[in-house]
Amino acid sequence: MKLPPLTAFHYFNIAAETESFVRAAERLHVTHGAVSRQVRQLEEHLGIELFERRNRAIFLTPAGRALHGTTQAIFEQLEGAVQRLQQQDRDNVLVLSCEPTIAMRWLIPRLPRFHAAHPDLQLHLVAAGGPVDFARSGVDLALRRDDFHWPPALHSLKICDEWIGPVNRDGATTLDGQRLLHSSTRPSAWRSWLHLSNRQARHSQRSDYEHFYLSLQAASAGLGLAIASALMVRDEIDSGQLQAPFGFLRDGSAYHLLSPQPLDEGGKRQRFAEWVIGESQACLAHLSLLQNDEAALPSPPQVR
Repeated sequence: MKLPPLTAFHYFNIAAETESFVRAAERLHVTHGAVSRQVRQLEEHLGIELFERRNRAIFLTPAGRALHGTTQAIFEQLEGAVQRLQQQDRDNVLVLSCEPTIAMRWLIPRLPRFHAAHPDLQLHLVAAGGPVDFARSGVDLALRRDDFHWPPALHSLKICDEWIGPVNRDGATTLDGQRLLHSSTRPSAWRSWLHLSNRQARHSQRSDYEHFYLSLQAASAGLGLAIASALMVRDEIDSGQLQAPFGFLRDGSAYHLLSPQPLDEGGKRQRFAEWVIGESQACLAHLSLLQNDEAALPSPPQVR
């Protein structure tokens, strides 16, 4: 026996739920006539009346009620299966918003290890800094330095402290007379480090760059001394492309993962959080930077 088209059963099911061709048409975003035709064709195919039509009202016949019990269960099962498949697909995708400099200079070179450790997760990387609108952007996690106040409703997890220090190509150990490279995105970086290190830079020259990563690139090119994040220059220090003649100091800031959802309930967010904490700790340990950070527990939403 050849079954009628699925569309006919779908239109019948909605009409049976609403007990109205007009309301069914509104839910299906079609015309009243389209619903009526589909139901009539189904009745003709089955050779059974499914609705009793009285003036402008419709009522299920005993056969219609019996069929509706079946179609309702089938479409509920179908809808549930589709939702599970879509949810499974979303569960395998992690959308991460990350500050551009740390994304380019630290995170991306380490992503092959993440994919090797979590081959079932697809990481979608969005380069952005500052506040993030999770609801509108579709982002699952944001990796940020705590140089701004985030909404109290967000969950946060400290990844590691920020360590900063001057870097250059030739390893010169004097600040006097040097060209100091500044950036608009971290305008107080030099002032903070000079204060923390109790040093002065006499008779220095100045060059300004719009972005932090541009000042680091300029330092790699031998154009002067730039204040760097230890994380972001670890690879260049290893290769000898950059030197850190004064070492690194904590500047009082830190990197955090932000999320609208809890970070300690298993799943993709916790898996990435554990991985990125391990990578950052290994990086700082490699640079012989003491880590006094205790294992940070995810913090609930709170006022910062």
